[in-house]
Amino acid sequence: MALSIHRRELASTPLTANLHPVLARIYQGRHIQTPAQLDTGAKSLLHFSKLLHCDRAAALIADAIAANNMITVIGDFDADGATSTSLCMLALADMGAKRVDYLVPNRFDFGYGLSPEIVDVAAERGTQLIITVDNGIACHAGVERAKALGMTVIVTDHHLPADTLPVADAIVNPNQPDCRFPSKSLAGVGVAFYLMLALRAELDQRGWFAESRRPVPNLANYLDIVAVGTVADVVVLDQNNRILVHQGLQRIRAGRCRPGITAMLDVAQRQAARITASDLGFVVGPRLNAAGRLDDMAAGIECLLCNDAMQARAMAVELDRLNQQRKTIEQDMKQQAEETLASLDLEGEVPNAIVLFDEAFHQGVIGIVAGRLKDQHKRPTIVFARQDDDTLKGSARSVDGVHIRDLLDVVDTTYPDLIIKFGGHAAAAGLSIEAGKLEEFSAVFSRYAGEALANIGDPHVIVTDGELTDTELSLDVAQLLRQAGPFGQGFQPPLFDGVFHLVQQRIVGERHLKMVLAHPDSGEEFDAIAFNIDTQVWPDASIRRVEVAYQLDVNFFRGRESLQLLVDAIAPL
Repeated sequence: MALSIHRRELASTPLTANLHPVLARIYQGRHIQTPAQLDTGAKSLLHFSKLLHCDRAAALIADAIAANNMITVIGDFDADGATSTSLCMLALADMGAKRVDYLVPNRFDFGYGLSPEIVDVAAERGTQLIITVDNGIACHAGVERAKALGMTVIVTDHHLPADTLPVADAIVNPNQPDCRFPSKSLAGVGVAFYLMLALRAELDQRGWFAESRRPVPNLANYLDIVAVGTVADVVVLDQNNRILVHQGLQRIRAGRCRPGITAMLDVAQRQAARITASDLGFVVGPRLNAAGRLDDMAAGIECLLCNDAMQARAMAVELDRLNQQRKTIEQDMKQQAEETLASLDLEGEVPNAIVLFDEAFHQGVIGIVAGRLKDQHKRPTIVFARQDDDTLKGSARSVDGVHIRDLLDVVDTTYPDLIIKFGGHAAAAGLSIEAGKLEEFSAVFSRYAGEALANIGDPHVIVTDGELTDTELSLDVAQLLRQAGPFGQGFQPPLFDGVFHLVQQRIVGERHLKMVLAHPDSGEEFDAIAFNIDTQVWPDASIRRVEVAYQLDVNFFRGRESLQLLVDAIAPL
């Protein structure tokens, strides 16, 4: 059966810049119409003054630094939270804050965000100012507890707010009402970076750096951290985020980045000089996330904070071990989830939504498993794990066109007793429900998911940038595309489609299909690989002709560069 392919609609006005035809087509398919839209220079970043209450928050932090008050950064237990926390710790120290600490709530003990319990821990440390990063917009009780204890609270977040905001002293979030910041897609680390820019300007205006004989810090030094968190959180790469990621990648490629990032890349056998945005998402991000999923996110934060290359290497090795453990747990959970789905009497039909729970599911991995199931079945998916005797914690992932946070909001508004709490954004969300209401919740959520799916196109359709000629299928074009990004969520990596002769096929690494494909016209052969294929289908010696959707990649092996096709989808013909 052939793949369901849809080729991108091109912008009505092509770029006038002198570009390779393949690159021009790719940009036109992403509705880039002027060279200015491709500018990734730091000078083109949006100014922090456009971010609502950023100036107010900066003034409060400047007051705390001047008074030598105790500042505690409250982070989140994912890569965005880890990078946000590390960024603030490093930047605040650079700007002269002498009493700075951080807390990241362990997901198994405290749950998500600024809870009253984590506020009490901060109070025991003598905290006078709390800065939340990548959380807080939904933490009303925690903010109220901190205020009751006399603390100043600054919330920095990027998640969508509810109808009411917490009673913080300042909230910096591009998605809050009345904020006119043009980029609504900042990751938590992006918001934190903008706050540090505003703080530097505030302190400089006050004469702080001159009086304390401290150099004005160059915050571009932390763009490597910003790039990691932005890519790892899979936010939309609008132009502003592409600038942040590009600038960070440039620092990493030049060897001017945190020792911890270098160490994580080295342990994963990636050359820093050759990395792309996808390496941040598939190599560095998962290793940071593994710490928060299975152990304590402090391990990831400390790796980013570490200034000693040898110590950073040891920390990166431990993060790699946790990531391997995470992969094993994830694989077991996914297999168990698939078996549960197969046991349901669905008459061969995939339900409108997938909602699964098992007592053995691990809290730290449910989000990844939900994402894998969503990708495989093209349905909004929620995977629940046991939080305590009475409560289930769920992680939700959604297909393009179905806004998962808004979908949960509809459920909560219509059935206010079903969800204890929820939060998130378009592609991902988290929630808690009473264990006894799982069946009712599943039925309601599936019904509304079905209505949402009816309003979008076929989620199985693969959107590509068209075919490449035999002359365009070259190492030169692959190298050009590596430098053309950064590509990612909302600015998708170039994906092409075509029909090839299948010359060779074999399994490598248990679940990956290594192939040699031949162009049907020229007969030229290309190495190709498809990851995580269905081993019940492949390899199949009877298949001689295939349709594939693929990316061009440069394979580095023993000092030699060669063209490789990364196959996203394959179907026999």
